[in-house]
Amino acid sequence: MTRITLLEGTPVLRLTRLVTTAAAGALVAALGAAPQAGAASATFYDPPADLPAGQGAIVRTEPMKLALTLRGLYLPGNATRIMYTSTDEAGEPAAVSGAYIEPTKKWRGTGPRPLVAVAAGTQGQGDACAPSKTLENFLNVEGDEFGIGYEIPSIYDFLNRGIAVVLTDYIGLGTTDRVHTYTNRLDMGHALLDAARAALKLPNTSISQSSPVGLYGYSQGGGAAGSAAELAPSYAPELNLKGAYAGAPPANLAEVLKSADGTDLTGVIAYAINGITPYHPELQSALDTLATAEGKAALEKVKTQCIGGTLFSYGFQKTKKWTTTGQSLYDILKTNPELRAPVDAQRIGRLKPAVPVQVLTGTKDDIVDHAQAKQLAKDWCDQGANITYTPVIQIIPTAGTALNHLTPMITRLGATHDWLQDRLEGKSVRSNCGSLRLLP
Repeated sequence: MTRITLLEGTPVLRLTRLVTTAAAGALVAALGAAPQAGAASATFYDPPADLPAGQGAIVRTEPMKLALTLRGLYLPGNATRIMYTSTDEAGEPAAVSGAYIEPTKKWRGTGPRPLVAVAAGTQGQGDACAPSKTLENFLNVEGDEFGIGYEIPSIYDFLNRGIAVVLTDYIGLGTTDRVHTYTNRLDMGHALLDAARAALKLPNTSISQSSPVGLYGYSQGGGAAGSAAELAPSYAPELNLKGAYAGAPPANLAEVLKSADGTDLTGVIAYAINGITPYHPELQSALDTLATAEGKAALEKVKTQCIGGTLFSYGFQKTKKWTTTGQSLYDILKTNPELRAPVDAQRIGRLKPAVPVQVLTGTKDDIVDHAQAKQLAKDWCDQGANITYTPVIQIIPTAGTALNHLTPMITRLGATHDWLQDRLEGKSVRSNCGSLRLLP
């Protein structure tokens, strides 16, 4: 039996464990999936020493199955595991894994079959959490860690509309050569755009270079989709991009370090630090003196964790326990321009998307602060972009449990897919930038 190590914590954490375990078990029983070890070829996620030239070039592929298909019903698509090339923040080539799914349903909209590049929400930093693995198994167990495929309902809805999907694992998530660069603006945006490029190069699919392309993501995925949307004009101008959806985007990482601190997702702050440090040695030097032994241990431990394990290890802790000064990481950044600069470099909103973008955010989001997501919409509006700002009105705070953060991802799934499908069909949309400042 696989052992999953859980640390004792607050009553809220113990309740969260029970709810998570029960919900996962019920879903598995209802949909006929079973937790299992990764089924990919043993070496598939090991990048070769030499990568093919170009961005979005295919490194390797293999067939894969899909998880969570209802008993007795047809599969929504035929899946292919992929490895492709991208470019990291340092401008170096990187191998990225992911999956392409060819729908079994016909596309009944106007024009050629479209493609949506999906950026998953926070999975974790360990390779067990790779979205392509949980797309295959739903519960992917590797050693002490398990990844959960909570993006599957969204992906399957696109497939059931006849829309092809390509899913990125991001740089370093799944592939064994480096640590996942969580919330790194350039790494995420490049990986998502190059996933679309790779999908269009696959043989024997129903998509082509003329296929309209959409970008879709929530939370970490919202940041990736937002970054990709504004990078596309310069990084991937050849894509027939038609629109992007950025849900709960962590557009201002410094503000997210503040809003996530002391919540059940405090550990994602450690993910973010690990995602920036490889490109900024000055941060590593600062951590050597500013981080306590406990803080250094947290940074190291999360590198192999999925979000469930990180929640159990660091939920509702405060980052001031990780610093030798007793200050939160946000407070340290606020007073240290040299350390803040690499974090500020992750800011999304300084470039103009060339396609319509919907920015959706809960007004009392307890993890990714609403104000910084709204500011992203304003920043793009100020540059003349076509923005649909969609605030989800929330009345009751949820005290750092992530309920207000996660609920809009579920309740607005159909509406956001409708919005993006309209863009893929070439339907126009009027920006609501004019009324943005009047909205909550």
